This record gives sequence, C-alpha cells and structure tokens, in this order.
Amino acid sequence: MSEGRSGTGSTSAPTVLRMILGRRLQERRQGAGASLEDAARALRVKPLTIRRLEKAEVGLKPLYVEKLLQTYGAEQQEIDEFVDLAERANEPGWWHTYRDVLPNWFSGYVSLETGAKTLRTYESHYVTGLLQTPQYARGVLRGGFPNDSDEDLQRRVDLRLRRQGLLERSAAPTLWVVMEEAVLHRVVGGPEVMRGQIDRLLEVSELEHVSVDIVPFTAGAHVGACAPFTYFRFEEPELPDIVYSEILSGAMYLDQRSDVAAHLEAHNRMSLLTSDADSRALLHRMRKEYS
Repeated sequence: MSEGRSGTGSTSAPTVLRMILGRRLQERRQGAGASLEDAARALRVKPLTIRRLEKAEVGLKPLYVEKLLQTYGAEQQEIDEFVDLAERANEPGWWHTYRDVLPNWFSGYVSLETGAKTLRTYESHYVTGLLQTPQYARGVLRGGFPNDSDEDLQRRVDLRLRRQGLLERSAAPTLWVVMEEAVLHRVVGGPEVMRGQIDRLLEVSELEHVSVDIVPFTAGAHVGACAPFTYFRFEEPELPDIVYSEILSGAMYLDQRSDVAAHLEAHNRMSLLTSDADSRALLHRMRKEYS
C-alpha cells in the first residue's frame, strides 16, 4: 500500500501490542464476570472508556491497567507483567522518527505490517510499497506529494525502503501481491525506472515467501476491481484478521468478520485469473517494451 496519497487522515489505528493487550484485558474482565459498567466504576470513568481501552483505540495507562486487573482478581505477578507490557505498548515504534512525513492514519499500517505473519495486498495503480525500487518509490511519492521539499521527499523514500526490511528477516512474513496489468503500463520515472522495477518484481517473485500475480487486461471485469487493500493475519491468537483500505483523505481498518471475509474472497478470486507462469511472462514482455 502507499502512504504516498495525500490527506490528513481519519480513523485511529492501534499498534499490534496494544491490540493484543486490549484483547487480554477484555478476556480478563469477562472471565471475572465483570461488566463494562463494573470496570468503569473501578476507574471512575465512563463505560465507553473501558470499551476503547479494550479495542486499543487509546493508549493503555499503566495505572488504569493495574487497577483493572486488581478489580478482576489477578495475581500480583500477572499484574506486574501486564503493566510492563503496557508500558512497552506505549513506546513509539521505529517509524515514529519519520512522524514528520508519516500521516497519522498510516502509522497504524506500518505497525500491523511489521507484526503480521501473512500479508495479502491488491493494487490497481502502483507496485505495492514493499516491492518498490528507490527510483520508482521516488516517482510515486513525488506524484503524491508535489509540494514536498527534496529533503522531505527523500525521508518518505527512506521510510518506504526501511519498511521493506521485514522481507529480509529470518522469520519474514508471507507476502502475496495481486496487481492489475495497468500498474505495469503506468510509466513512473521513465522507461529505465520501469525496467528496474520490473526486474525487482521478477527477482522477488523467485523468493519462497513472496508471490506476485498480475491480473491481465484480458481478465475483464472482476470482483476486485475497486479500491486497493491489504489483508493482515497474525501469529497471536488474540488478534483478528484485519483489512486496511485507503481513501483520499485517510484510511479504514476493518476487523468485522464479514468485511474481512469479503476481501479475502476477492483476493482469492483475483489470484485465479492468472498463474505464476503467465505473470512472469507478462513481466518479461513489459520489460522488453521498456527497452
């Protein structure tokens, strides 16, 4: 996905650890037979505040966490461990150093991306950010932020390239990309940049944990021909599958089962419109066109 689209953002996006702890707080409350109102009385807050804590929509204040767990009858060792995790959850991620060029609504995406074990993404306009070359990324970001200074633009490029490091980790996530053929026809940065970008796609498609599917024009109308999106699945059982989708001025983070299932089915259907061999053949053919 791209933080290269302009906009000021909207939907709040929690970090992965905060989401895990929020779910555990909810399970602990329910296990103790306490209602939202019971928990709210313990903190002298409104029930909505407890709901927001459990949904990771706000930061986890260690004092709140300690008081809630005491109310739920937790042992002191569990409380101490939980408070320690809550303090860690409130620490900024590595991407925080790029906050001057990172929209607030996209910082949550980077956190989810960093913590996911599986990513499925659909792109209709550009090569997905995790697979962009520096030259291609610069062209995309220059288009998204035409008024940026050269310094700010370079920081955006640096952020995008640093995100790509997750594909080189020892326990790298599985990345399954579905892109429209139109992506390869949209000339970003000129023919030389496009050749380099296609070489990159051919290179990464050989990796065991990366799949690149190109839906050809000949596929016609299909279920996914809409807004780009990314589907996340996590190792931690507390976390639900999440779908991220951008709009012009922000983003949506969806975790309702029906929404997630609809996007997952769309990704599956689109992947059936091509094959690994056909996708690679199309990449080679387009590379020759840029020679």
